[in-house]
Amino acid sequence: RENQSMLITGESGAGKTENTKKVIQYFALVAAAGVKKEDTGKKTMTLEDQIISANPALEAYGNAKTTRNNNSSRFGKFIRIHFGPTGKIAGADIEVYLLEKSRVIFQQRAERNYHIFYQLCSDALPEMHKLCLIQNDPSKYQFVSQGVLTIDGVDDVEEMRITDEAFDVLGFTTEEKQSIYKCTAAIMHFGNSQWKQRPREEQAEAETTEDCEKVAHLLEVDAAELIKGLLKPRIKVGNEYVNKGQNKDQVVNSIGALSKSVR
Repeated sequence: RENQSMLITGESGAGKTENTKKVIQYFALVAAAGVKKEDTGKKTMTLEDQIISANPALEAYGNAKTTRNNNSSRFGKFIRIHFGPTGKIAGADIEVYLLEKSRVIFQQRAERNYHIFYQLCSDALPEMHKLCLIQNDPSKYQFVSQGVLTIDGVDDVEEMRITDEAFDVLGFTTEEKQSIYKCTAAIMHFGNSQWKQRPREEQAEAETTEDCEKVAHLLEVDAAELIKGLLKPRIKVGNEYVNKGQNKDQVVNSIGALSKSVR
């Protein structure tokens, strides 16, 4: 026996993602063939189910509408499927890399941010609106409304339900799912935070603290410390630590960097 590889490549919109899903589905279905599932009356999820369900979760957080493709993968992935001696799937792991982080805070006019932001704003999980402190209108959020808000033929309500169910199949607890959604919503609130420059000073200040307080609540950090860290970050100079004042542009850049690094 030898390891085998499949390289799926092509230009944007050629169908790489869809072909990858078909390959994974094929291996999963073949591996599951002949395996009898016990009827316990409970819904049980097999390893094959979990491998297939990884796709909706990955696409929600890694795919976006571009000018050439309504479901463009904005990251690369290396998928390993491990087979046992009998040819059945024994496990799988996925490495992701080169995520287009700039899209989190900026989109071209005819494009969208990552699907999850619009799914979360949909009415699929209304209880999440209260939990994440968000409205069902993505146009209210700067980081996700610079391009288009909808995609022809795509129902964000249904897609959100599929994404949420995928997390269930993958074994995420309710608390873990909520933490993921809260971190996602925190990015949206970060984009709405407002700052102003102090007259005749190289120092910014918060014009309003409402959005930063929402971010702090969702990320479970102290709001005052978060604002202080943005306005006067602590840096090391030589052997000592000092607080460095930041102007408005520097604060905005820091927020963008933080938003792109949330994980």
